[in-house]
Amino acid sequence: MSRLFATFFYVGLLRPAPGTWGSAAAIPVAYGLHWLGGFPVLLAATLAMFGLGWWATVEATRGKADHDPSEIVIDEVVGQWIALWPLSLGLWWMAADPWVFPWPGWVVGFLMFRLFDIWKPGPVGWADRKPNAFGVMMDDVIAGAMAAVLVVVGAALGHRAAAIWEYVMWIT
Repeated sequence: MSRLFATFFYVGLLRPAPGTWGSAAAIPVAYGLHWLGGFPVLLAATLAMFGLGWWATVEATRGKADHDPSEIVIDEVVGQWIALWPLSLGLWWMAADPWVFPWPGWVVGFLMFRLFDIWKPGPVGWADRKPNAFGVMMDDVIAGAMAAVLVVVGAALGHRAAAIWEYVMWIT
């Protein structure tokens, strides 16, 4: 059972780049969770998946030399969901139809999360160097939080640019 969850239902067995496959698989699931109940459901699922992922990672790596094998992608799922929090929260706050999950937000979230997860800047690298399941989970949590900040910045810039464009079109 731990292998099922640690690999996010065996998505982590896909090659090449299982972490990218895990992140990609997380997006439609996040959309489904958002559709079911907006940001509160995505938040609750993320927290539950963190706990489940921590347990699954402990179990899947028990007695093994590698504390973070590439097939374990539950950490990428949690991090990707965190990167999508601003999108879900904003839509939920605005009471947008639950089927709305605009592509610029999730694309930026995906790309920035993968960048930080692969590059491992600052605190992401610090957590990644921890030789335990908590470190496995936390580097992706931190990468997801960093990506979420850029999703917010991207949304602010995108909405501002759209407002300027609309104004220019109105005056011409």
